[in-house]
Amino acid sequence: MAPYATEESTGRRGKAVRYAVPVAVVGVAAATIGLVPALADSGDPSLPKVTAQELIEKIAKSDTEQLSGTIKIHTDLGLPSLGGAASSLGGVGGQGKGGSSADPKEKLTELASGTHTLRVAADGADRQKLSILDSAAEYSVIHNGSDVWAYDSRSNEAYHATGKDQKAGKKAAPEGVPATPKELTDQILKASGDSTSFSVDGTAQIAGRDAYRLQIKPKQSGSTVGAITVSVDAKTGTPLKFTLTPASGGAAVVDAGFTSVDFGKPAASTFDFKPSKGTKVTEAGDLKAQDHGAAREDLKGAEGLDGLSGLNTIGKGWTSIAQLKMPKEAGGLASGATSGNMPADAQKFLNSLGDRVTGKFGSGTVYSTRLVNVLITQDGTVYAGAVTKDALVKAADAS
Repeated sequence: MAPYATEESTGRRGKAVRYAVPVAVVGVAAATIGLVPALADSGDPSLPKVTAQELIEKIAKSDTEQLSGTIKIHTDLGLPSLGGAASSLGGVGGQGKGGSSADPKEKLTELASGTHTLRVAADGADRQKLSILDSAAEYSVIHNGSDVWAYDSRSNEAYHATGKDQKAGKKAAPEGVPATPKELTDQILKASGDSTSFSVDGTAQIAGRDAYRLQIKPKQSGSTVGAITVSVDAKTGTPLKFTLTPASGGAAVVDAGFTSVDFGKPAASTFDFKPSKGTKVTEAGDLKAQDHGAAREDLKGAEGLDGLSGLNTIGKGWTSIAQLKMPKEAGGLASGATSGNMPADAQKFLNSLGDRVTGKFGSGTVYSTRLVNVLITQDGTVYAGAVTKDALVKAADAS
């Protein structure tokens, strides 16, 4: 079950993107690998023996369309807190001009760090709901037929998109933001190939249900991924828990799993939403028009997003590395110089991640997390991947 949202333009933050390419690359790379407190398994049920291939086929054949439940999701990339830099990097959470705090594209990025409790429900392809819960507020994305609503109780703002937005080329599902164990597992299995080993690592009980544990490991050296363990419901084949541990050891980088789950049909009222009187409603089409205007202003006299050269991929499998060229305006990041246009909090954050390196390519800076590493050379070339620092330097030397 995927959350739904329109892909509205982020052009109004063109300048912020130029400042924060390392942050953006880390975020995108982390999302493509997966999102997400370690959830306690209870007991090791006795189940019929299965092979890894049979278990993979069981996941592929899973046709679960109706369910509801609660998911705990935790992500620990080892990043320092953004602090005041969050607001400096372009108006997160609707604080930028023309934005909305209920915009799913903004809100769902919160799942990329920390611990969150989600409530999910699905009834076929046309009805899904995802809610992010905290102690003082709730944020929900509801897809019901041709309507997509998002509501932020903290700000009392709503975001609305219809089938017309989709026909205009605006997708309803935010790709790269997986929020359930199945979505995480599907991404990993889709990307797996000859460079991956699979094995069955016993059984477990998740959310009161018997499950097999499928273990996925890279065969290649140089990856920062140690292993991924997926707990698969023995009856339905639905992934119930997803855990990614780093090659360096320690706590999981991503851990997402159901604490309760019901495969019955959710009540139809689960997917009903009508904004109450006083709720500020932002229509997707109106926001799109505003963003286009802001983007044109931001890009006047600057390269903006167009300054990023085409993306190349070096290698394959778990050690693949993304290579791209930064705009000239961002060159100070690679050399370690302080940009006069960069907010002080953003510069402090980037410096805290940096590690100077040299090679045949010249010099550059590696920005590191527990999973994703990014090298920016002095000439503004970016190398990023779930690989070691040495692997990035080697790739830069060979380019």
